[in-house]
Amino acid sequence: MSGNAAITGGEEIRLNKEILVQLCAVQAEIQDLQRRIHSLEMFLKDPPVVGDVVKGTRRDGTIGPIKITGIPEPRYVQKEKLCKRYKYIMERKEEELLELTCQAEEYIQSIEQSELRTMLRLRYIDGLTWIQVACQMNCIFPKRRIKYTEDNCWKKNQRFFENVGSCRVKM
Repeated sequence: MSGNAAITGGEEIRLNKEILVQLCAVQAEIQDLQRRIHSLEMFLKDPPVVGDVVKGTRRDGTIGPIKITGIPEPRYVQKEKLCKRYKYIMERKEEELLELTCQAEEYIQSIEQSELRTMLRLRYIDGLTWIQVACQMNCIFPKRRIKYTEDNCWKKNQRFFENVGSCRVKM
């Protein structure tokens, strides 16, 4: 086996690790977009009404103060356009997330240890926290002598990626 093959394989492993990191980032970005879209939709559903009182006499002969109310048109239109733009961006990000999820699934499936594959799926594909991963792992493997904890799940993840990283360049 040549040195180039080891570097190429290591780069492939490193890139796959980066896919998991990128997957988490895109999931967070989509959540942020959903929050922004929801906020804008709430504004558009029930826009603030502004009012003003005009004093004086109108041309039709009405005397006294007149109250004028309405929706601030430029602000409403601007938020409507922004909401449409966010929805467009959201569609693109969901497509990107689907592609990254497929790549991450392929990478995780290539890992030899079943326990680690399950743990990584829960963390990176399902987006669970480490404590949630530990709870799920305890449900999946109820007969395990030593129960899963947040720390030992995180540590297994760290060890796996340290070992993968150290295999990157073999000469």
